[in-house]
Order: sequence, then C-alpha cells, then structure tokens
Amino acid sequence: MLISQSTGKFLKRKNKITVGDFQLDFTIPVVMGIVNVTPDSFYDGGKFTDEAVLLNHVEKMITDGATIIDLGGISTRPGSSMISTKVELERLLPAATAIRKNFPEIPVSIDTFRSWVAVRVIDEIGPVIINDISGGSLDSKMFETVARLKMPYILSHIQGTPLNMQENPQYKDVVREVSNYFSEKVKKLSKLGVEDIVLDPGFGFGKTLDHNYDLLNRLDAFKVFQLPVMVGLSRKSMIWKALEITPETALNGTTVANTMALLGGADILRVHDVKEAAEAVKIFCEIKATISK
Repeated sequence: MLISQSTGKFLKRKNKITVGDFQLDFTIPVVMGIVNVTPDSFYDGGKFTDEAVLLNHVEKMITDGATIIDLGGISTRPGSSMISTKVELERLLPAATAIRKNFPEIPVSIDTFRSWVAVRVIDEIGPVIINDISGGSLDSKMFETVARLKMPYILSHIQGTPLNMQENPQYKDVVREVSNYFSEKVKKLSKLGVEDIVLDPGFGFGKTLDHNYDLLNRLDAFKVFQLPVMVGLSRKSMIWKALEITPETALNGTTVANTMALLGGADILRVHDVKEAAEAVKIFCEIKATISK
C-alpha cells in the first residue's frame, strides 16, 4: 500500500476519479472506446476522419457499453514517426468538439503526449482525461500542465519512443521495472498535487511478446499502488503474433486477454470493440458476485 508522505498513514484504494462534472467509479470495471482520427493507426487508421461516420461510431460505442471515449490524433504504433502539433490539433479539435456537442453525457479522454495539445483541447471543450503514452517522457511540461489544469492523468509506461521502442527492449524483470517507474512518477505527480492518476503498464510499448505476457500474468502486482489500472490490449501484436493471425482477426484473442486482465485487477479496458469487452466485464462481475456470496 502507498503511504502518505504528509501523514504517514496508509492510503485507501482509489476507486473514483473526477472529470469536470463526471465522476467515474471503478468499483465495477469500465470500458474505454478507442477512436483514432488518424490515417495511419495500426487497426482503425483512416476510418473516422468523416464527422458523420465518427459520430455514428461513437454512438454505437456508447450504446454497446462504453463509459469513456478515448480520442487520438497521432499514431503511436511501433515505428511511427512524429507529426507536428499543428497537424495533431487539426485532427483532434473538430472531432473532440463534435463528440462533446453531440454526446455531452460521455467523458472524453485525449490520447496525447503533448501538454500544449491537452491545453488547447481543454480550452475548446472543457475537462478531459489526459492519456499520455509517454508518462511525461516526451514533454517535460506535461506533469506541471496536468497539475495546473487539475485533470485526471493516465500514466503509461514506455521504454524508448514509438519510433524505436520495439527495436530491442530489455528488462531484467519487467514487472519490477515497470513498478519502479510507476513509483517514481506517481511521487512526482503527487508532489505537484495531481490527485486522479490511472496506471497503464503500456502493453506493446517497448516490450517483447514475453514481456507483455509476463505483465499480463502478474498484473495484480500493481494493486500495491491503490490506483486504478488501465490495460490496452486490443488487437495488439502480442495477441495476433501469438495466434499467427492478423489484427483484423484478433477479436477473440483480445476478449480472452481482456478477461485475464480483469481477473488480474484491471479497472479500465481500452478497446476497439466495446460490445465484446462490455460482455467480458459482465461475465467477470457475475463470477465476482458468486464468489462473494
């Protein structure tokens, strides 16, 4: 358990975060729907650049059980190169504005590692969750910006950058090293006054197949932080390479992996396919209810 530096007392498990007028409760795991307004994301690139198509897709995700919509304007697939902040904002702002206007009842997460992008989106549509795949490593101003804006922050682990992260990732003990990373970063964020932190082990971000499955098998190790944990396994190479298939045919494998993550303590499933993930959560909750009787 974490110990408060100011009081020396054990910290209770944090089951809720606040996003403006929204309060997200993780007593029951929730589903985050992925929406990429990019031409080059590994699975859904180019599908949602038209506003009408985008809004129809978001509506379906909400109907299928999404609690959060995660909007991304830059691909962070392995080997991807950077685009300018200007281009990222040109993709994000119209989509974020349309989603907030048409679906004001759904919390929005912005998938960006740039503090200025987060500032501009929040100026445009109001409070959001900031989902930073770099854990502050790609923008030295990210932590202070999150603290100033008082927004929830998803702290992800990465080794390297999207361009080079899969070239030769090395760990002596991936779970221990990711835990140490979280410990250091959470302390920095807490000192700055950031209260709502979600941990993401960063599946596929600087990890081999074995590293990813070691993390999944030992996901419960991150319960020590008493913070919500998000997993992003959806159609990733750790699934389709293991099954010798393609991202397009990796839905069943994704559902299996998501179920294992729930059993390991995941609070948020970040997915392309909301209906199947929501069904996995329901089955998981039935199991938990039976155990508690």
